[in-house]
Amino acid sequence: MKRPVLRAWVCSVHKQAQVYEGSRPVPDNAAEVTAAQIARLAGVGRAAVSNWRRRHPDFPKPVGGTETSPSFALAEVEQWLRDQGKIAEVPLRERVWQQLAGHPAGAAPALIHAGCVLLLVRDRPTAWLQLSAVSDEKLAFLLSAALEEILAPRFGPHRAVHTPGQPELTPSVPLLRATAELAAELGAGQTYEFLLGRHLDANPRQYTLTPPGPAALMAALTGSPRTVLDPACGTGTLLRAVASAAGAASADDRSAGTREARAVHGQETDPDLAALAALRLALQTETGTTEVRVAAADALRADAFPHLAADAVLCHPPFNERNWGHDELAYDARWEYGFPARTESELAWVQHALARLREGGTAVLLMPPAAASRRSGRRIRADLLRRGALRAVVSLPAGAAPPYGIPLHLWVLRKPAPDGRPSHELLLVDTADLSAAGRDKLDWQALHSTVLDTWQAFDRHGTVEERPGISRSVSVIELLDDDVDLAPARHLPPPAAGGGAAELARVRERLAETLRQTTDLTPPAGEPAQPPRWPTTTVGELARAGALVLRAGGAGAGSGGRVLTEQDVLAATAPSGTLPEGPAEDPVLVETGDVVVPVLGGGTVARVVDEATAGAALGRSLQLLRPDPAALDPWFLAGFLRGTANNRQASSYASTSTRLDVRRLQLPRLPLADQRQYGERFRTLAEFEEALRRAGRLGEQLVQGLYDGLTDGTVRPQ
Repeated sequence: MKRPVLRAWVCSVHKQAQVYEGSRPVPDNAAEVTAAQIARLAGVGRAAVSNWRRRHPDFPKPVGGTETSPSFALAEVEQWLRDQGKIAEVPLRERVWQQLAGHPAGAAPALIHAGCVLLLVRDRPTAWLQLSAVSDEKLAFLLSAALEEILAPRFGPHRAVHTPGQPELTPSVPLLRATAELAAELGAGQTYEFLLGRHLDANPRQYTLTPPGPAALMAALTGSPRTVLDPACGTGTLLRAVASAAGAASADDRSAGTREARAVHGQETDPDLAALAALRLALQTETGTTEVRVAAADALRADAFPHLAADAVLCHPPFNERNWGHDELAYDARWEYGFPARTESELAWVQHALARLREGGTAVLLMPPAAASRRSGRRIRADLLRRGALRAVVSLPAGAAPPYGIPLHLWVLRKPAPDGRPSHELLLVDTADLSAAGRDKLDWQALHSTVLDTWQAFDRHGTVEERPGISRSVSVIELLDDDVDLAPARHLPPPAAGGGAAELARVRERLAETLRQTTDLTPPAGEPAQPPRWPTTTVGELARAGALVLRAGGAGAGSGGRVLTEQDVLAATAPSGTLPEGPAEDPVLVETGDVVVPVLGGGTVARVVDEATAGAALGRSLQLLRPDPAALDPWFLAGFLRGTANNRQASSYASTSTRLDVRRLQLPRLPLADQRQYGERFRTLAEFEEALRRAGRLGEQLVQGLYDGLTDGTVRPQ
């Protein structure tokens, strides 16, 4: 819209608003926060908030919630924290999130309203500046027409994002103003990613998400498609991964003087998720470069794109869905490879994906491992193989995506041409050995390059060189037996046990050396003595006196970086977590000499941060104690924090868990010279403990390697 037209449109809407203005009062839109959210604002634990409520008569009174989970007015809490010197200012992003989380209509509708306004702020900033200058009441009235001007052309017919009316927008106006202010700081797209990410983190059981690692891999396996469909798009993670890659390609196109439009299509049963996905994709892509079409409907029962011939289809379908439409879809034309059994909903999604591809187009689906071997699906799997539609099955490590306890599969499919020759081989890849076990320890860079390089070589030549335990191209004839079992691990030759006999010999030498070290490091039991009557203090008193600083771990965000997780502290391993993508939230970074303590589980563990760990972000459920070196020795502090009796008296117990109140842990009041004497003894105990752990790991590696070598014939019995 050109500026004169835009100015005339704003003026005309202002005239309409003059009739409406003053006809009804604006409701009270004050945001509310819970005790947990107050704790996050102040950087303390929930127990501290409970203490404030008991000890300070002027602490704000509850304004909502329940007796067991009250809520408080954000403005009152912020003012009280500032008056008490516990906080200087609530960060803008935190204020916006609290307003969104406390929205009377719920977080999802508030996110949709915020996304619509962010589109307006990004695409028509002048219009927003003129609109935001009016009162809240008038803005709610004017905004609906302004949003319709943006949303209708952006999302087309049958769109998932409907223009909110004035009654819906009225309670959202304070949130929308604050959201626009945050967009000026972070950018519209980053602001939406931050708010959406917070919402998903706050409701982990409500959504099944595709993590960034598998999403990026699935997008890369499709190449550079111009038209993409996700028929079960959720919040749009897979389509966003494709759009990100397409955005980089579009930048190259512009630098080369070319410009080709792209299109992403999504469908999602949940209307709120469909709207969130559409807004996310629109804010990720530029208007005019990428067409965004998202529909709110069940793709199997009510396909919104029946005539689409996409270059690529990406899908993380719902697993084990019995009510997928088996009875009413018996004669559907999409079942080209066989009618799926009621228990084979995933094979229905596979055939839906193939039906929406152009000839030669690629589909990548995230599948449960059972879909590769269940007897009820063997006929469909066999036909997919015979006709060359299924090209690869990739087994991911356990922990790659939910459900995290099982190794999910990627199915790579290619829609065959009617007159084409089917492929005679299927690529099987198993990545289980490429990453250490555990959800936070997957080496996605190595996994990504291994899978992508193997697939691209297979796609070019129709076969690949065998890599024991990792990849192999298998003859289709070999797979067409009674079971048609496509699980990669069952068709790959095992790797050499533990790297072969030579590697096992090296492990044995390292184990022997470690055992000698444990003998040398074994501490003396110590001489009996009467327990001293030390004067004691608590961690809380030391913090108030400035002898140490307390910081709670959290989920800071950024574009990368290491995170020291609770499991890392318990196992004494290197930081294995990673910061989630999104706007930075100032994570707590550990420094050399810090003491880190897990607060859940009731264990007696304290870790002194060394130079190798310094710089990592502090993860959830961890408490950091940063001692003043002129007042406290870190090893003295960590050693006394590990005392069993000390932990027992500082712990509180719920029905299913134990929580440590670090502030109640006690230490003796000793001169710094005496602290260092104790600290040196505690440090040598930690060295002995690490040697025992290392010996255990090497012993397990040697034993398993010998079992594997003896059973596969690479090691002979002697």
